[in-house]
Amino acid sequence: MSQPNRNIKAVILAGGLGSRLRPFTEAIPKPLLPIGEKSLLEIQISRLQQCGVTEVFLATNYKSEYIGNFFGDGNRLGVKLHISKEEIPLGTCGPIKLLEKELREPFLLMNGDILTTAKFDKIFDFALSLDAPFSVVTKEIVRPFDFGKIESKGDYILSVEEKPDLKLEILAGIYFCKPEVLQYIPENEYFGIDHLIKKLISLNIPIGRYLLTEYWLDIGRVEDYQMAESAYNTHFK
Repeated sequence: MSQPNRNIKAVILAGGLGSRLRPFTEAIPKPLLPIGEKSLLEIQISRLQQCGVTEVFLATNYKSEYIGNFFGDGNRLGVKLHISKEEIPLGTCGPIKLLEKELREPFLLMNGDILTTAKFDKIFDFALSLDAPFSVVTKEIVRPFDFGKIESKGDYILSVEEKPDLKLEILAGIYFCKPEVLQYIPENEYFGIDHLIKKLISLNIPIGRYLLTEYWLDIGRVEDYQMAESAYNTHFK
């Protein structure tokens, strides 16, 4: 873990509606859903704090007042906490543009629906060393494929592989930003991470990549939320 004197900032995107997790999210916002003995956001902030993060910005929208009332100033979790609220939906990049004056140094950015044992300090240091204003954390996942995969040449079959697993490298919802990347995000406009990545690529601006090997779960569906309960006991209790 990082040394206590480190001063790393992090932004957590906590403004989603959690539509795929209804009815759980009808009463409370998704980041406050209980997992084990804590809420999802508490687990995230505690993990960030353990890795040297001292200041956290929560980018909110849906039921923002619930989140603000629940966390207060963040003192009980060992961080300085700020609540930022978007007035119109701004996507996954727009909310950090609202914080441009506060984000004068490199910072971490992450989705508010991820459960992970990622070593955020190592991610930060690695990305900081790269000649890139923006870095993405990726994760390799394996998904079953329900059909036989065929290789052919012309009119003849060469081979068949019955229901092979698909290995994909995906965005893990964790990012590293240097302040200069904020200039590529428009103000008061819906703008997502995918838009930013495509824009940087079109301008031939390098994007860093960090492959995550630790535990990772995206809690987007009801079945994922059920998996999170088990994961809490194994990795976070």
